[in-house]
Amino acid sequence: MALTMDQEAIFMDRDGTICEEVNFLNDLSKLKLIKGSAEAIRMINQSGMKAVVVTNQSGIGRGLFTEGFVNNVHKRLKKMLESKGAFLDGIYYCPHLPETGCSCRKPETGMLNIAAKDMKIDLKRSYVVGDKAIDIELADRACAKGVMVKTGYGENELCKLSIAPYYVAGDILEAVKWILRDKSS
Repeated sequence: MALTMDQEAIFMDRDGTICEEVNFLNDLSKLKLIKGSAEAIRMINQSGMKAVVVTNQSGIGRGLFTEGFVNNVHKRLKKMLESKGAFLDGIYYCPHLPETGCSCRKPETGMLNIAAKDMKIDLKRSYVVGDKAIDIELADRACAKGVMVKTGYGENELCKLSIAPYYVAGDILEAVKWILRDKSS
């Protein structure tokens, strides 16, 4: 019997999209939500779509922090969101250096493929939201819709886009509002 892949998801970058960009988050005290991100994730939760974080964490490969530290960041992030009535269905990260050539580092689709298998997600009916050109390229490679946010590196990354996003939003809250309208049209 074939698996049905009918669940939709919004895949979100972590730093610069949900959390403030601090250039290699290596101290839990630096973890701060971007205004409106908890509300955006709560809206995803209420829509029935999956809310999934996909994040490159090459600081592990660079020796700047450990996988244990990244897991602690994600535990704290989940608690911060839960205190505001929002939750993440999954968090996936790539610990590898850019030059490693792994299949999980964005813009490669490895993290999305694993999440799709884990949660029966239809990537073609899903969205990727991020503040970098690689997030839009990831969406394109996965046949999902890419949405660029201007938070984090977003404003500076707009000129680096080789693939046009479906939408450019001021922040994740605006992005999610657009996605929910787009999905229902």
